[in-house]
Amino acid sequence: MNARRRTVLAAGAAGAAALAAGCGSDGGDGGDGGDASAAPTASAGATDSASPGASGGVELARTEDIPVGGGTVFKERKVVVTQPEEGEFRAFSAVCTHASCLVSTVSDGTINCPCHGSKYSITDAAVEAGPATRPLPAERISVSEGAIRLT
Repeated sequence: MNARRRTVLAAGAAGAAALAAGCGSDGGDGGDGGDASAAPTASAGATDSASPGASGGVELARTEDIPVGGGTVFKERKVVVTQPEEGEFRAFSAVCTHASCLVSTVSDGTINCPCHGSKYSITDAAVEAGPATRPLPAERISVSEGAIRLT
């Protein structure tokens, strides 16, 4: 019975090693679906001069894709980008501070969580309606040549 137990443990260790290798993959063809957005960025001709300032950040959107007075939720990156005033872009975590649900929409000046109804200001992510009591944490973005990048 002792030999059988070692076999099971060895098989479990091999499976764990395979799982760890898969999770830490450095190839760009697999499970990180969000990286597909980086490919169009690399092929855009005007991006070459902006690359050093962008610090290699992933392009989330073009400035014209974010509505004035609204915003867009990027679920795969767990970030929401807003444009409270024309040309003013803000980014916040898309993870609700109440129960860690992902916010789902931006409308009527608020970022909205579908789980329990929390609402956050598009300007500074302050709580507009609970049950959340803390604002969404800010995220770092850069805006250059019409590209909004998560940095």
